[in-house]
Amino acid sequence: MADIVYTSKATAQGGREGHVASDDKNIDIDLVKPGSKQEGTNPEQLFAAGYASCFDGALNLMASNANKEIESTTTAHVSLVKDPSDDGFQIGAELEVSIKGVSQDEAQDLVEKAHNFCPYSKATRGNIQVKLTAKAE
Repeated sequence: MADIVYTSKATAQGGREGHVASDDKNIDIDLVKPGSKQEGTNPEQLFAAGYASCFDGALNLMASNANKEIESTTTAHVSLVKDPSDDGFQIGAELEVSIKGVSQDEAQDLVEKAHNFCPYSKATRGNIQVKLTAKAE
């Protein structure tokens, strides 16, 4: 990997019913299976948080580049989906993006541009199904 700008580090132990922590301890949490009544999080929630924040940052950069002043919220729905090819699972994502300060057409355009720019979108492109929903408010 050339020209690395930033590297984060997190270590998990015990899988979906274990513990994960970042090296700086900003993340230090127990893991539980999705739907569990126990306190904790799961990999899908962590991925959703990362994708939503990364995408919203990319969206705001695209708006700034287009000289648009916006307010936005991005909600990532990350689903665990049965994989018919091997009886395992896949990840699927839907991004719901609400944007104040632009028309519906402009909102859709900004979301498409953000999807082409966002590192999470680039990483998932061709690997998982991602649905984009843009809503101008």
